Order: sequence, then C-alpha cells, then structure tokens
Amino acid sequence: MTLQNFLFFLISTCLISAAPGSNMLLAFQFGVNYGIKKTLWTLAGLSMGLFILLTTSLLGLGLISTNAPFLLTIIKVVGALYLAYLGIKSWREADSEFHSDQLQVIPTPAQLFKTGVWVSLSNPKAILFFAAFFPKFINFSAPLLPQYLMLTVGFFMIEITWQLVYTMSGKKLSDWLQLGNRLMWLNRLCGLIFIIIALALVTEIFWH
Repeated sequence: MTLQNFLFFLISTCLISAAPGSNMLLAFQFGVNYGIKKTLWTLAGLSMGLFILLTTSLLGLGLISTNAPFLLTIIKVVGALYLAYLGIKSWREADSEFHSDQLQVIPTPAQLFKTGVWVSLSNPKAILFFAAFFPKFINFSAPLLPQYLMLTVGFFMIEITWQLVYTMSGKKLSDWLQLGNRLMWLNRLCGLIFIIIALALVTEIFWH
C-alpha cells in the first residue's frame, strides 16, 4: 500500500464517518439524554460492533455476498428490523417521559454498551463500508497483516473522534433542549430517522 493510497483512505473515511448515520445519531442522542460519561459505554459498544463487522469482512464477507447472498440479505433484514425497533422505542419513550412526573430511568452501562453493539451491527453504512469500500485499499499481492493494521487503526481513530464530536455536541445542546418539550421532539426526530434508515435499507434489499 502506497502512502498516497493510505492518505486517500483516511480522507475518504473522514468524510464518510462525518456523515450522520445511525451510529453518529445514537452518539448524539445519548449525549443529549445521558451525558458524555454514560455515553462512553455506548461508544465502546459502537466500536465493538464495528470491529466485529471489520473482522467478519476480512474473514470473508465478500465471499458470502458472492456465494451465499441470501445470508447477507438476512443480515440486512435483521439490521433493518432492529433499527425500526429502536426508532419506535425512541419515539414512544420520548412521549412517555414527557408526560411522566418520574425521573428519567438511566440505562445501566451494560445496556448502553449492548445498544451500541447492536446499532453498529445493524448499520447499513458500516456493512457496505467494510464489504465494498475497505477491501479496495488492500493490495492482496503484498503482505496483508501490515495493511490490515494500518487501515484498522486509521479507521478507528477517525470513527471514534467523530463519535466523540457528536456526543459532545449533544451534551452542549442538552441545557437548551431541556426547555419546554424540545427534548421530546428531538428524541421523536431521532426515532423517526432510525425508522427512515430502516425503511431505506429494506427498500434497497428488495428493489435491487
């Protein structure tokens, strides 16, 4: 892998990671609702899910998509269903929290971590990134391990940086969002976006 190729990978990854997707949306929403310290557990879960996808991709996600495409379809369908569930859950909880006089129930670190893992695993952008985009920068005629390490470290440095940016942005807005019913509508909007992403993924599955 040439230095020019690696730099192009870093620039492309930075732009792709910056685009609002389900991972970044979750980091922002949880930053608003739970603060930075609690959301770090979710970010750890997001990174774990991405690492699982990356490992799966390097071990043969491309072969699966070629030789057993129905398995990839099943993965995408399950991911879409989970994102839709998360969207509905976010909408309903936003409404119930606004009409309740009780304090908001804060999820445990394990719950926050698990949510991050599952959102990452169901992230269509991440699936496509590792299955199609990531391998394009690998020179399969050269030693693979050094290339895997370079690309993996570069990717996670950029991805984690953007996750922190989204989380801190949510935290900065939290005081303003506490006024009136702004937080309720933000959580509803986040839930709606999750549902739209799920519908877009299902459309892509059955229309192509």
